[in-house]
Amino acid sequence: MHALVIGAGPTGLALAVMLARDGHRVTVLERDAGPPPGGAEAAWASWSRPGVTQFRHPHLLLPAVFRTLRTQIPEVLDELTSMGLRPGNLLDGARRFGLLDGERPGDECFMMMDVRRPLFEAALDAVACRTAGVTVRRHTGVRALLAGRERVSRRPHVVGVLTADGEAVLADLVVDAAGRNSPVGRMLRDLGAPGPVEERDESAFLAYTRYFRAASGTEADVPLWPSAHYESVSTISCAGDAGLRSVSFFVSSQDRALRLLHREQAWDAALRLFPAEARWAGNGEPVTGVIAMSGMESRRRAYVVSGVPVATGIVSIGDAWATTNPLFGLGVSLGLLQATLLRALLRTRDADDPQRLTLGFHQVTEGILGRFHHHLGVWDRHRLAEIEGLSRQPPAVYEPGGPDWQFRRTLDTVKLRDPDILRAVAATAALLATPETAFSDPALVERVFALGRLAEQPWEPGPSRAELLAAVGSG
Repeated sequence: MHALVIGAGPTGLALAVMLARDGHRVTVLERDAGPPPGGAEAAWASWSRPGVTQFRHPHLLLPAVFRTLRTQIPEVLDELTSMGLRPGNLLDGARRFGLLDGERPGDECFMMMDVRRPLFEAALDAVACRTAGVTVRRHTGVRALLAGRERVSRRPHVVGVLTADGEAVLADLVVDAAGRNSPVGRMLRDLGAPGPVEERDESAFLAYTRYFRAASGTEADVPLWPSAHYESVSTISCAGDAGLRSVSFFVSSQDRALRLLHREQAWDAALRLFPAEARWAGNGEPVTGVIAMSGMESRRRAYVVSGVPVATGIVSIGDAWATTNPLFGLGVSLGLLQATLLRALLRTRDADDPQRLTLGFHQVTEGILGRFHHHLGVWDRHRLAEIEGLSRQPPAVYEPGGPDWQFRRTLDTVKLRDPDILRAVAATAALLATPETAFSDPALVERVFALGRLAEQPWEPGPSRAELLAAVGSG
């Protein structure tokens, strides 16, 4: 089979390597330039990826994707190690602060890695370029899809693409890995396809990130837990490579007052109000300004409608299929897990039937990854509504009704108080288990609520909204 992959991001490159190792011929088309010569720091400093808005925001290789790389493409981890990156464990922070009951068998499943995305893509590019059967063509955009004989009545069958330069590139399967802003949906409609159908939340988060170089002697320090949720904002703290670390503020896109965080002085003034994050970054030297990111609403594209594919000969993976709030660092993980699902399906008889392949991929994607995406979307909607209520004058406590949101918010405040609860939360955060599976024990659920009844408020102790606004305004 000749597979044509649109997009040389992490998901597209990883899939290309995996398919080539199964004996397929793979061509990857990417409109942006490749990594510059000069190694890791050159990739970070001068590699421009206009098509990837989150290119310089922190990325987490969470345990599920770390395991995928270790078992499927271990050379990528070797490349990252040669750049100075070291794996860690999602539980390292809690263990360092004495919040765990020692190390248990199975804790090794939480191995992970924080990474700057330019370095991760450079490592994948290096492996892909020396993998037999993979051809990566940079500076090659895609203008349109090419259709052949229909395999499903009144549905286009994609047989290749037309590049921006007018070259026809034919393939047995086209894989859309062009990211959250993929133009493939429009291209399919240009062929007469009824879709894809897109579900998209109206509200979203904005992110404001700064990187710091750790002070001498603190390079190995890790945060207590990567994310935290406060009254008006959420944060994520990452320990990167080369002694770098980052702190990101996530705010509601409707919260116009906190958009001042794009200014360095306002961002620094806000940081001083959050003791854990200030301590994490306070001894370091800033190495970037504030890096802002918008357009992070949750969305999902359905390529099967009422049991019928909108087209055959093409599938979408990674952010081209669905996007999530980057606060939880799951984008790369979901993309690489979906790549392994497609690889497994192409090893079956369904690979020879375009309709069965499209339907089978839709079914396995929704059945396994769709549940995670649903849970994340529900969390976003509740959290944004909670922040909106607290932003009103006078503030209003968010009460959605039903126990689900109460349980999730309670988990945020009690997870570090009980080793069993923390490991269950870690399993869901790592995409190793769904919330239903991780908290299937009624006794564990009761412990969550018992600890939650002792909590004074459903978020981390921190500044009030008035204090935060005053600091940001003065900054």
